[in-house]
Amino acid sequence: MIGVIADWADLEVVREFFELFKTPWEPCQKDQEYAVLLSAGNGPFYGNAKLVLYYAGRKTHYDDSNQIETGRQRHNTCILSYQGDRIPIYGDTLTFPDGGSSILRDEDSRECVAYVDRSKHRVLVRIGYDLFSEIRTLLAAGQPPVNAKLPALELHIAFLRNLITGCGVPLVEIPPVPAGHRFIVCLTHDIDHPSIRQHQWDHTTLGFVQRAVLGSLRNVLRGRMSARDMLKNWLAVLKLPFVQLGLAKDFWRDFDDRYLALEKGLGLRSTFFVIPFKNRPGRNVRRPSPHYRAARYGAQDIADTMQKLLAAGCEVGLHGIDAWLDVDAARQELAEIRRLTRLSELGVRMHWLCFDQQSPLTLEKAGAAYDSTVGYNETVGYRAGTTQAYKPLAAKRLLELPLHVMDTAMYYAAYLDLSPREGKALLGRMVDNAERLGGCLTINWHDRSLAPERLWDVSYRELLQDLKTRGAWFATAGQAVGWFQKRRSAIYETKAEATQTGCARVPAEYGDDLPGLQLRRHSAQGSEEFGTNGSAGYVDVPFDDSIDTSVPFPTRRQ
Repeated sequence: MIGVIADWADLEVVREFFELFKTPWEPCQKDQEYAVLLSAGNGPFYGNAKLVLYYAGRKTHYDDSNQIETGRQRHNTCILSYQGDRIPIYGDTLTFPDGGSSILRDEDSRECVAYVDRSKHRVLVRIGYDLFSEIRTLLAAGQPPVNAKLPALELHIAFLRNLITGCGVPLVEIPPVPAGHRFIVCLTHDIDHPSIRQHQWDHTTLGFVQRAVLGSLRNVLRGRMSARDMLKNWLAVLKLPFVQLGLAKDFWRDFDDRYLALEKGLGLRSTFFVIPFKNRPGRNVRRPSPHYRAARYGAQDIADTMQKLLAAGCEVGLHGIDAWLDVDAARQELAEIRRLTRLSELGVRMHWLCFDQQSPLTLEKAGAAYDSTVGYNETVGYRAGTTQAYKPLAAKRLLELPLHVMDTAMYYAAYLDLSPREGKALLGRMVDNAERLGGCLTINWHDRSLAPERLWDVSYRELLQDLKTRGAWFATAGQAVGWFQKRRSAIYETKAEATQTGCARVPAEYGDDLPGLQLRRHSAQGSEEFGTNGSAGYVDVPFDDSIDTSVPFPTRRQ
């Protein structure tokens, strides 16, 4: 077990960190002996252990009392290099010129940001940043787009895990990996434009014409689109007047059949987020042309489609307008989707990803089951630095399922403007991270992205095939959040006072049809070059009720 010393103001952050790094821990008790003591911040240090991990981004009294020579302090964002990974640090960092360890270095200056002192009875590792301050920043403010591709929070967990096992201390955890699978995938679809006929000749239709005609030609000349697909788009433009008159098929309207044919053929289910009311742009939209946010449809217009999706085993949630900033509006919007679906538990994703730090509490008060808004409009990656569903610091129970991949961010010229080949490579790296780190990869492919003028169906089909071959569990957003809630409910407890061994237990109410959990037993590496990746030194044991940890819990000092 890890004994943790932290500022009281950080206790909520500490709790959430150890829900994500699901290993036994407790606030350090002075009369207990621990295998590992972890201290972060600037508070007083007390206790002793076989392994002491001390995090702080500035010089402290602990450095003086242990004769640790410190170097330069840096106050701006930097990147640390760790075994080929790049860990962004958003708070202060401190370097160590004497006795510094090469395991962690400033990417620019190459200075050491870790100090190691080995003695016969103890290993001390001094890390030059404040761990829980970094976690607070990631969960509250998130990462800027420039660092989007760095799963920072997961890398902090990996670094800590490898420090512990590499210093000869065995470790158990419940990883964010469902039993029988490698990771989780959530396929989601924001329904923004279910019918081009409803738009008549507004900005959306004119934008479609421009992209279908000139954009397609531009993409053919750049080698990013086939001549065949360009002709499909041009033909759609020629049909458009007849579509508007009701004389030809609305080629955006059959989005449900397109996705059901593609996904159900592979045995998959997805989540569709539906806008509740038409012609409402919402309030406090801090983006250009906020009036463009108003949808030309409301949930009532596609009520039959929602029932069809539910009957096929898919999930329907709220694509909110003002739910992110107003409890009454959130209740009204949720009520409209509940009225049409007859579902009591509904998740939320905000239209245009509008969100602030108080939104989780607002949605929680309104009765949302979960949120899946935290992500980027302009890029792909990890806004909160994690692949896991987490509890935002402002919330009491609501979980956030972060959004990682959005099709428009990859392929629109105003954003990353990737070619299909570049998009495939980027998606491959995201899937690689999911395999390595576990957790959930959440993907948003919009309703009209399989139709003219986008025609991103080939990219989506290739992505699904890749995910299928890699052993992912395909879950709706609600199922994924339910699994993370199950994992969070697991508790570690002492099994026998005499032996001080422990067990992990899941409450009985989680005996459902969700995949089981796994207990991961890491062996102690005992390497002189500690901090090396210990991922090969573990065994996973599936469980669904309780299991022995086989790792000692702390003993009380006499």
